[in-house]
Amino acid sequence: MKQIDCRGLSCPHPVLLTKKALEESGNEPLKILLDSTNALQNVKRFASSQNHQMDLTEKDGVFELIIKPGRENETRSDKTGSYVVLITSEVLGGGDENLGTILIKSFLNTLWQNNNLPTKILFLNSGVKLACEGSNVLDTLNLLKEAGVSIVSCGTCLAYYELTDKLNIGYTGNMYEIVESLLEATKVIKI
Repeated sequence: MKQIDCRGLSCPHPVLLTKKALEESGNEPLKILLDSTNALQNVKRFASSQNHQMDLTEKDGVFELIIKPGRENETRSDKTGSYVVLITSEVLGGGDENLGTILIKSFLNTLWQNNNLPTKILFLNSGVKLACEGSNVLDTLNLLKEAGVSIVSCGTCLAYYELTDKLNIGYTGNMYEIVESLLEATKVIKI
């Protein structure tokens, strides 16, 4: 069984190394070593999105994730008609900041009331602040999440703004996952 040591690696390297190793391993199981819960969650989400089975053990702060490849033709559901919303700022528009705060809240409320919900909302840059403690849109984001919309915040952005421990809704994603989501969507709405 091939082993990949991802300890000490920053996002998105553990996911990229796992993806490459899985492509090279065929149907052979793969052992991934990780020392970060964020990296572990990112790798698990990636493996799950590919229909791979996983076994996890933890010892002395090191996670050992065994990934057993699934079948290629079972990896993805049909994404026809799916769209994602990319939010890169905590305000909407480039004018007055107070107005921008009102507009982003209005946008998310209107989006929730729409019959055609996105598959994901991706938060980058200062947009991650909207998914953190103290945000005035948490109730609406929670309604969207309960309706099946994935709420993903960039881990690097959360760390930059020192908000990693303040994420209140959704989960921390990495750039690989964000780029894959953008590429797979039939439409991207950037706010």
